[in-house]
Amino acid sequence: MRGTIACVVFGAVAAIAALPSLAHAQACCAGAAAVTPGRLALHEDALVGVDARVTDGYGSFDPTGTFVSMPAGTSEVDLEQDVFGAIRFAPRAQAAVLVPIIETRRTVPGENAFGGGLGDINVAARYDFIYSSEARYVPGIAVLAGVTFPTGTPPESATAPLATNATGIGAYQGNLGVAVEKVIGPWLVGATGILAVRSTRTYSDVTTTLAPQWTALAVVARTLSREASVAVSVSVTAEGDATVNDMNQVDTSRRLLAFSLSGAMPVTDRLHLQGAVVIDPPMSAFGANQPVAGVGVTATVIYAWL
Repeated sequence: MRGTIACVVFGAVAAIAALPSLAHAQACCAGAAAVTPGRLALHEDALVGVDARVTDGYGSFDPTGTFVSMPAGTSEVDLEQDVFGAIRFAPRAQAAVLVPIIETRRTVPGENAFGGGLGDINVAARYDFIYSSEARYVPGIAVLAGVTFPTGTPPESATAPLATNATGIGAYQGNLGVAVEKVIGPWLVGATGILAVRSTRTYSDVTTTLAPQWTALAVVARTLSREASVAVSVSVTAEGDATVNDMNQVDTSRRLLAFSLSGAMPVTDRLHLQGAVVIDPPMSAFGANQPVAGVGVTATVIYAWL
C-alpha cells in the first residue's frame, strides 16, 4: 500500500519485535533496494538517481568455455555512468527509464585508446500482483517488461581506435520476466527470470540476429539497523548461436556467471547511497564467448519523493 509506514526507520530492536508485520515490510523495501536501485519502495512515489561503475577486465572466455587471462601488454577498463528515474503510475505499477553513458579504455601492445558515448536506453515497467510481505505464506509475485533502444554505437559503426566508442548492440531488445520474492523476518529471498528477444539488423548486406537471451538471478538480502541493508546475488546469462544471413553460426552461443555483493544506506528519508561489487569468476566453464570478464565496483546516489 502506497503511503504506508511499512518502510519507516525503526529506532530500536524492541520496536521491530513488537511490530513484526512492519519489520517484514521494512525488509522488503531495504532488501530489494540493495539489488535494484531503480526500483521504488512501497512508500515511494518517484525517484531519480545516478550511478558510476568501473570494471577492470582480467581475461575472457573462448567458445569452449575456457578462461584465458589477458595477454601481456593488453588491458581493458570499462566505465559507465547511468542516469535513471522511476515513477509509480498505479498503486501496484511503476515505470523506469535508464540512460547510460559508456566509455572504454583499451590497450594492446603498441597502442592505447579511449572512447565512448551514449549507450542503449532502456524503458521498463513492473507490476506487483502480490508484495513480498503482503501474504503470510504466499511469496510476492511481479511481472517485468521492458524495451532497450539501439541508441548506442554498434561495434561495426565504431570509428575510434580499437573500437573503444562501441556502446551498443545495434538492435532493439524486448524483455519479459517474472520475479518471486519473500520476506522472512529481516531477510528477503528472491529469484527473477528474464527473457530478452533482439531484433534482426542489417549492415553492408549482412543480416544478423542474436539468439534469445535468458537471465536468471537469485538474491538473499538482510535488513540491518536504520533501514540499511546488504545483499548477495548470483546471476546467469545465456543465449544460443547467432544467425547471419539466415545461417546458424556454430559456436557463437554465450553465457556468463556473475556474483555480486551490494548494500544500501539511507542518509535521509529521501536520499540514499548504494554500492555494489560484481565479479565474473575467472574459472573455465563459467562463461563462453565473453570478450571481457572482470570485477566491477558501482556507487549510486538516489533521491526519492514520498
